[in-house]
Amino acid sequence: MELEELKRQFLEYLEIERGRSVKTVENYDRYLGRFFNFAKVKKPSDFTEEQIREFRLYLNRQPGTKVGGRVESMKRRTQNYYLIALRAFLKFLRKRGVEALSPERIELAKVPERSLDLISAAELKRLMAAPDKKTLEGKRDSAILELLFSTGLRISELCGLSIDDVDLSRDEFSVRGKGEKVRVVFLSDTARSALEDYTKSRKDLDDAMFVRLGRKVNDGGDLRLSPRAVQRLLKRYAAEAGITRKVTPHVIRHSFATDLLSNGADLRSVQALLGHANIGTTQVYTHVTDKHLRDIHKKFHGK
Repeated sequence: MELEELKRQFLEYLEIERGRSVKTVENYDRYLGRFFNFAKVKKPSDFTEEQIREFRLYLNRQPGTKVGGRVESMKRRTQNYYLIALRAFLKFLRKRGVEALSPERIELAKVPERSLDLISAAELKRLMAAPDKKTLEGKRDSAILELLFSTGLRISELCGLSIDDVDLSRDEFSVRGKGEKVRVVFLSDTARSALEDYTKSRKDLDDAMFVRLGRKVNDGGDLRLSPRAVQRLLKRYAAEAGITRKVTPHVIRHSFATDLLSNGADLRSVQALLGHANIGTTQVYTHVTDKHLRDIHKKFHGK
């Protein structure tokens, strides 16, 4: 069978059977396509370890982010995205009984441990207080901020919410996250109050929880607030709150997780609340919230 046909089947498998988002499928298509073009492969049996090694060298020499006046090479984490896609494709082929290189022959590059973008409790408090709650826009934005911190929602999950998804008479609701996995998240009293204030003030009939406001709402398009719009409003409120570091919806998600752990929540519970498939993803938060180590340091090195 031709390689392009196998790739098409693989991408459909990712979307339908594995429940991957359309964006993820598009990325895998791009990663695989770049390797196929580089290696000039026509069928799965053409794959060799030498091609993989040469492709890794090629990726390592590609331009990445610009720092000052120089351009750094592609980050290893980004290089790994290509290798992960290729490994997943080879696993798919093996499951289908197609002869190809073993996926275990592809090793990922070692990457430095992820650093967390965090804001302090005082900065978070100023951020939450930034919207002007006398206006509909301020009520909406306050509800967004409170909901993000109360639930740890991803930005795609937040923007995908409809009014019917959230029962304000209860303190919990279900959300469909990555891989179509459903999890329960919980509303704080502050978040519920902010949502009630916002929804009661709305005049539109759109079913989206968070909608665009202003003159453009009359253009006949979708009123649902986009992830990019949420990112922009967070950036604006961070500047108004005097926060110099970058603030994104994911930074608030980090704050949600670290707040839980620093107040004694166990890692498995935080994993479930965040919707992480692997606890290793959640463990990135532990080194910034380990009170035990802090207490040991104070007790034995507090001079």
